[in-house]
Amino acid sequence: MKAETPPQKLVALAVDTIKMLAVDAVEKANSGHPGMPMGTADLAFVLWTRYLRFNPQDPRWPNRDRFVLSAGHGSMLLYALLHLTGYDVSLEDLKSFRQWGSKTPGHPEGGHTPGVEVTTGPLGQGFANAVGIAIGERLLATQLNTAQHALYDHRTYCIAGDGDLMEGVSHEAASIAGHLGLGKLVCFYDDNHITLAGTTEQTVTDDVVERFTGYGWRAERIDGHDHAQVAAALDRALAQDAKPTLIAARTHIANGAPHLHDSFKAHGSPLGKEEVAATKKALGWPDSPTFLVPAEVRELFAARVAELKKGYDGWCALRDGWAKANPDRSKVWQARLSGEAPAGLYERLIAKLPEPKPEATRAIAGKIEQAVAAELPGLVGGSADLETSTNTLIAGSPEVQPGHFEGRNLRFGVREHAMGSIQNGLAQTGGFVPFGATFLVFSDYMRPAVRLAALGKLHTIYVWTHDSVLLGEDGPTHQPVEQLSSLRLIPGLHVFRPADALETAAAWAHAATRRDGPTGLVLTRQKVPPLSRPAGFDPAVVLRGGYVLRRPAGTPELVLLATGSEVHLAVDAAEALAAEGRRCQVVSLPCLELFDAQPRAWRDEVLPRGVRRLSIEAGRTEPWLRWVGEDGAAIGIDHFGASAPENVLAEKFGLTTAAVVARARDLLPAR
Repeated sequence: MKAETPPQKLVALAVDTIKMLAVDAVEKANSGHPGMPMGTADLAFVLWTRYLRFNPQDPRWPNRDRFVLSAGHGSMLLYALLHLTGYDVSLEDLKSFRQWGSKTPGHPEGGHTPGVEVTTGPLGQGFANAVGIAIGERLLATQLNTAQHALYDHRTYCIAGDGDLMEGVSHEAASIAGHLGLGKLVCFYDDNHITLAGTTEQTVTDDVVERFTGYGWRAERIDGHDHAQVAAALDRALAQDAKPTLIAARTHIANGAPHLHDSFKAHGSPLGKEEVAATKKALGWPDSPTFLVPAEVRELFAARVAELKKGYDGWCALRDGWAKANPDRSKVWQARLSGEAPAGLYERLIAKLPEPKPEATRAIAGKIEQAVAAELPGLVGGSADLETSTNTLIAGSPEVQPGHFEGRNLRFGVREHAMGSIQNGLAQTGGFVPFGATFLVFSDYMRPAVRLAALGKLHTIYVWTHDSVLLGEDGPTHQPVEQLSSLRLIPGLHVFRPADALETAAAWAHAATRRDGPTGLVLTRQKVPPLSRPAGFDPAVVLRGGYVLRRPAGTPELVLLATGSEVHLAVDAAEALAAEGRRCQVVSLPCLELFDAQPRAWRDEVLPRGVRRLSIEAGRTEPWLRWVGEDGAAIGIDHFGASAPENVLAEKFGLTTAAVVARARDLLPAR
């Protein structure tokens, strides 16, 4: 819904209000980035008052237009706009910018501040999130809209800076967006020629417009301070849906500041008292009070919000008509939006487990995924060009390709950086549980997005296969050693490394139903034997992250802890030692994060106090020292691997039953 242009004097006053709210907040905090909000206030004003569709009373309205501030260091631009448009962001919140417990942190955080769509700040991530959101809109529109009811037709707008477009993730995401023809995606490039430490000519000379044209985007240059040019560029973008649009807006950082205009010094530091005073004088702005919002500016934004409310009410009526005409689809849609998970999923997955046989957990997980997909319509995703290795293609569903968004299988290409970030955008869109798959060693390429998913408590799933040096001949470049431990260090990420089919079912069930953060499934390339469990074993204990797999007859003398493909080594070693009359308890720990969250009584039952422990995992040993203690030991890999068959590597690196038995004998109490 495009609005009419207000009188020029009022427009200038409103733009200056946005600028000065940012300036005052950064000055009060004595920390922040005032230059970017000042430089983009003009184009943001045009977008928010004439084009963007939103409802501050319903910030999660499914068909709202999305605004992503990829240049998250300029967060006060967004906070000022949220305040002026009536979101639950008060003047006091602006005055608490960057302070403890405030709604206005240094960089925008999705789920923390009303109206903030995604967590941005690490450069390029927001841009790639916006691509994910735009993909989500196309999927939902194709799958839910009817000829009579356009339930989804929202647009995604983004502001990105030089840093965003230098970072590699934006290149990958831009390529995907161009390939898919995401015509409802519009990105403003804040082309201010300034980086934090100098000018762009010192570091980059490529032509961004030509580059994006090559990616398959519409791209053009405008004066970002000329409101007529901004509006005309948006009109051209909205007049077509075939290609995403990049609007390279030439702006001036700290626009309006007499001495810091076009200076990198305004990028990451307050203007300073003298420059603030000079800026206010140059703009005709009163010295006091600070955080001033003229009444007529409030009225301007309130009128726009009231105008948008009509469109919102119309959409609600359309939604009700759609729901009445499509009751079955409406029920599924509501469940997807709420994140409602199918009850009893784990039990049904267990009932569908393949016949026990030696098999790679990646193969087992691929079979289980099909059952999950049948019950979780929002499950959507793909791999980094590794479908045949990760086994993650959803059977019976088409691939998403240009002009075809009916399916659930995404081809990310060899683009792990963008894959993780696009997952985050899909998760924030609502109605999706996105997954991405690659080899564990390449999780390094995804780490920034995984970290932000954990920070934002997003429901995303990672399928990481080829999980250890035992993948064999590909050698140390592809054999993960430190990745498993390093991923466990990310707060809020649950890492599941299952040992067999039952544990893989638990991993998928947890990943599909968890609502408070991401889950990673770490899976083998090589076959692992099925595990035997005692009569009366309760499969629910697997969901506790750690449990006793084998109890000795009598009090244990040693506890063997293991994960994934090393659990069978622990079982075999315990049985060999039992033949010598030694009592070993075998513990499988498929998810340390879940186990660590269990009551102390459960952990003490699984890992009895006063009993020595030996851990076995084909990865770094240092993190296991917490679990085995000073009098225990850890078997693992504290060096890079080598190119050789897996059985040779197991022998050379001490990952055999004989090696475990020998180390266990050293720890067992003397007789």
